[in-house]
Amino acid sequence: MSVTALPDSALAFREARLADIVPFYEDLTARQLEGDEAVEAWLNEWSRLEELFTEAANEASTAYDRDTTDPAKEAADLRFSSEISPRLEPYRVKLGEKLVASGFSRPDLEPTIARWRNRIELFREENVPLVAEEQKLASRYSKVIGGLASDWQGERLPPPMLRPYTNSADRSQREQAYRAFFAPYIDARDELAGIFDALYDLRQKQARNAGFENYRDYMHRAKNRFDYTVEDTLRFQDAVAAAVVPAMERVYLRRARQMDLREDLIRPWDAIDNHVGNPDPVGLPALRPFDTEGDLIDKAQRVFQNVDPVLGEYFGRLVGGGMLDLMSRQGKAPGGYCTTFPIRRLPFIFTNASGVAGDVDTLLHEAGHAFHSFESMKLPFVFQRFPGSEMAEVASMSMELLGAPYLNGSNEAFYSDEEARRARVGHLEEALASIAHIASVDAFQHWIYTSGEGGDRDARDREWLRIRERFVKGVDWSGCEQEQVARWYEQVHFFSYPFYYIEYGIAQMGAFQVWRNALQDQAAAVAAYRRALALGGSRPLPELFAAAGAHLVFDEAGMGELVMLVEEQLASLR
Repeated sequence: MSVTALPDSALAFREARLADIVPFYEDLTARQLEGDEAVEAWLNEWSRLEELFTEAANEASTAYDRDTTDPAKEAADLRFSSEISPRLEPYRVKLGEKLVASGFSRPDLEPTIARWRNRIELFREENVPLVAEEQKLASRYSKVIGGLASDWQGERLPPPMLRPYTNSADRSQREQAYRAFFAPYIDARDELAGIFDALYDLRQKQARNAGFENYRDYMHRAKNRFDYTVEDTLRFQDAVAAAVVPAMERVYLRRARQMDLREDLIRPWDAIDNHVGNPDPVGLPALRPFDTEGDLIDKAQRVFQNVDPVLGEYFGRLVGGGMLDLMSRQGKAPGGYCTTFPIRRLPFIFTNASGVAGDVDTLLHEAGHAFHSFESMKLPFVFQRFPGSEMAEVASMSMELLGAPYLNGSNEAFYSDEEARRARVGHLEEALASIAHIASVDAFQHWIYTSGEGGDRDARDREWLRIRERFVKGVDWSGCEQEQVARWYEQVHFFSYPFYYIEYGIAQMGAFQVWRNALQDQAAAVAAYRRALALGGSRPLPELFAAAGAHLVFDEAGMGELVMLVEEQLASLR
């Protein structure tokens, strides 16, 4: 490959090895930068290089996620994620050093330059092979999970395909489906624990190499959390325990009485978990808002068109570009996400839908990420476009709430009016339940990497149960301890995205504020939402929240006010 000019297409990088890509970084490193115009031209070229590489890497990653059984796709993904990308970090850091040393700045690049300063300070050459090994382990986790199957009515089904049954009106069927959902995770526990043992060791070594006592403190810095502290995350956990957990206890107490259960305790298959189920408490059949992927897409298109015609047009681009893979199937990686192909200027949405109400919420969520990408891709440099996970999740969680008023209204909508009422109650209850789950996930990760016992697989399982007792109350887990433990092995973030979870809680508080504004003036709230998305990462986090009409919330009083709003809306819907 010539280093005199970048290739016109990411196709040139599709089969590339590290040695094919490094010369482009070396060429940029060797450039002389004299004057602001020269720096801007150089930034444009660097940004284009990152776009080309990201396009090729994301093509490989999504292809493997769509079919984890294909060895060639697995090899291609590993080539990018473990052989190339981590080993490009030293070259990227050199470019970051060059940018910082140039003295070039302007307001919309201040957060970018601050992130580069942080990245430079944290970089250690000895961590490069450790990150590569970590990526291999994360890929192995995806392969194991993608191959799991539950025994159900004479078939072997991926666990996500049991969600219609974990939402069944038949309580005994719910229990059977719940246990079948977690059975393969229980069977795979030792293998998954072994993967995590290795991840734990690698991550603690990275932290020590960078001069930190533990991986928790290292990751707080590595994630550019400039606008809140580790202590703020602990305050957030305490606020959840004080404000959200009692609200969920009230939800579960109401549910137990509706089910006429003794001792006012529900069982796990009656509870709310957006990964597993949210059955109707009075025994109504589970909502089935769509039958096929095409049905899901068509109905979602109408929702987004009603929220905002521009957003509807954005979603239409995803459909036209083949940028949706929404239904669960054997061999498909777990979870859901949105990623971006920056050369094509198109996001890609990946989910594991099975026809339940939660799948609609998931698509709205990931579409929020996609809309964020569409808006922020208008910024000139790739470095400006990602705002950090906190604001990224405001984009997605707000869309779940902004789209809710349009889930019904015609024969071609997801729901009838009564079904929409049930869906909105379910969604708001799930939002509260998810905050409690977020706090438990964050608290567990704090413990894993700071307690000194995180490398002990049995101690991890015991601590997960103890933390769940703090954040999930009102549920009788007797006889289901193995399933409760298996829940953390099912959570992909522990394995593949460490410490990416408190952002969901921070963002949910932001999304509740966007929603509160929408209850007063939907059009104005949507306009503010789009203006905030268009800023990408060009301003600090508090300013991004402010642009959307929100502020950061870590305290019990602020959280309690928003929880009260949710409970008031639930009461009116009921």
